[in-house]
Amino acid sequence: MSSLLHHPIMSLLLIFLFILFSPTSSFSPSHIINTTAEFRNYTAISDFRMLNRRSLIPCPDVNPYLQINVSSNAALSNEENVTVTVSGVLIPDKADWVAMISPSHAEVTTCLQNIWQYQQTGDFADLPLLCHYPVKAQYMTNDPAYLSCQNKKCLKYKRNGVCAIRTCSGSLTFHVVNFRTDIEFVFFTGGFNTPCILRRSGTLSFANPNTPLYGHLSSVDSTGTSMKLRWISGDNKPQQVQYGNGKSQTSQVATFTQNDMCSGDIPSPAKDFGWHDPGFIHSAVMTGLQPSSKYSYRYGSDSVGWSDQIQFSTPPAGGSDEVKFLIYGDMGKTPRDLSAEHYIQPGALSVITAMAEEVASGDVDSVFHIGDISYATGFLVEWDYFLHLISPVASHVSYMTAIGNHERDYANSGSVDVTADSGGECGVAYETYFPMPTSAKDKPWYSIEQGSVHFTIISTEHNWSENSEQYIWMKKDLGSVDRSRTPWVIFTGHRPMYSSVEGIIPSVNSQFVEAVEPLLVDNKVDLVLWGHVHNYERTCSIYQSNCKAMPSKGNDGIDTYNHKNYSAPVHAVIGMAGFSLDQFPNNADSWSLSRVAEFGYARVHATKEDMKIELVNSNTRKVEDSFRITNT
Repeated sequence: MSSLLHHPIMSLLLIFLFILFSPTSSFSPSHIINTTAEFRNYTAISDFRMLNRRSLIPCPDVNPYLQINVSSNAALSNEENVTVTVSGVLIPDKADWVAMISPSHAEVTTCLQNIWQYQQTGDFADLPLLCHYPVKAQYMTNDPAYLSCQNKKCLKYKRNGVCAIRTCSGSLTFHVVNFRTDIEFVFFTGGFNTPCILRRSGTLSFANPNTPLYGHLSSVDSTGTSMKLRWISGDNKPQQVQYGNGKSQTSQVATFTQNDMCSGDIPSPAKDFGWHDPGFIHSAVMTGLQPSSKYSYRYGSDSVGWSDQIQFSTPPAGGSDEVKFLIYGDMGKTPRDLSAEHYIQPGALSVITAMAEEVASGDVDSVFHIGDISYATGFLVEWDYFLHLISPVASHVSYMTAIGNHERDYANSGSVDVTADSGGECGVAYETYFPMPTSAKDKPWYSIEQGSVHFTIISTEHNWSENSEQYIWMKKDLGSVDRSRTPWVIFTGHRPMYSSVEGIIPSVNSQFVEAVEPLLVDNKVDLVLWGHVHNYERTCSIYQSNCKAMPSKGNDGIDTYNHKNYSAPVHAVIGMAGFSLDQFPNNADSWSLSRVAEFGYARVHATKEDMKIELVNSNTRKVEDSFRITNT
């Protein structure tokens, strides 16, 4: 479509004319409000993401042989690969596709009357299609035998024995996890652009929608003697975690509803077509533990069932000699099938697989995920897929998080940036799934100590200006660090202070840098870690865009920053854990010492005298960059 039609004013005029003359329209002038760019969430646009803005055309079905069958005729398990077979096809077409809908009663009809709701997905040119967004979808061409009709079946023979009617079939595999609501598979033709419905599979339900699932751990303080466990179930009655030698704790139960989602005059995705019931989130604190120790636990109840027995490790207490942790940002999730989804982060699966191997080796004390957690952005079912993805890591060690723009930002919600990046979640889902040791709801900044490190974790999405509540907290927290206990201070949040990558929306907020950077130098912060930009970049010891010191080569050839004579912190962007990678410009400023655009995560080993940081390539397990900070 021409650039003229993509202009917001022209697009709104076309939408106005369409609704005005649509027989299903309920147009009134009061609907023409708040249509500015503040409602666009700037998420990646794909054909599948624009599905809910297509006109659903009539689909005459004159084929009596067409069927859609699902391999799982019995109730669905907590995780399985479901085979969907479409048969009785007379003429296979490359535009044929299958969607997985949940709940099964969700509308798959046109919602033109709700056209204004869909502006928040960032595109003004196309009309909505589906009243409820599909969980995932696949073209039938994912089966290489489909178009060539290799799977033939003769349904009618002539008298001479020659086949009179021959049909074709194809099969697709869908990865399904237990998100509690029933599902249905719908066969479309016409592609994602001009779809129409041919057949529906009928309802499939999970065997036990109340099953306790997706347990994930976090630290509640710096002692290493208590761990919070969070899990999901369809059951709203309290359950238990059983751990150690006969200890148990009863869960507190929480949830959230559509009414808790942020919205405006134009309903958000989370409020409308992206909503999915989150079930009930159970939380219990395991107390009486010892730091740097191994235990096992299980969670659930006799009435809904129990999880497997899971081994976990407590982190080292703050002030002890050393800690080993993994840290990254911007992970999200990768489908385990060939499906198109609302928002795919292609590197997430390789990253979690590599980290799970490290955690299983017993050489990781904790994990830190610094913003852009699941990228659900208002499509709530994707939280279940994300929690399932991280289970091999988050169920075994403390999984600490920071909030990012895709968890929090929404217009008129109090976020610093007024884009609709959270799709209407505005931090509610994130803080329910990942309650950190913060002072209150929607104040997602906190500090914690593990081993020789003091972590100051902030929200770049909340007010950080001088004299704001968060600024005052940052200043107090950094000023109170006892460097004899924790000689290293790591400061971390989502949006960076330094990045070589420029875009339409700047990655770096100069006002943020001006307000907060002096605190880092005044309090001799050693290492500053950011996400948001989807690559890896390391600086010199930097302040106000100037290198105050350069690293020297150690005996092992690794860049070494000596903070015995402190000048400024080292910054590193580590947002390379899943989202499509950002490539670097040909030229970079002199402060940028290392730049890598590969999927991976940072591995950190800190003792009292030395802190070594490595960038691990999750596909090759190769260390792409390493550096050391020393105080001797």
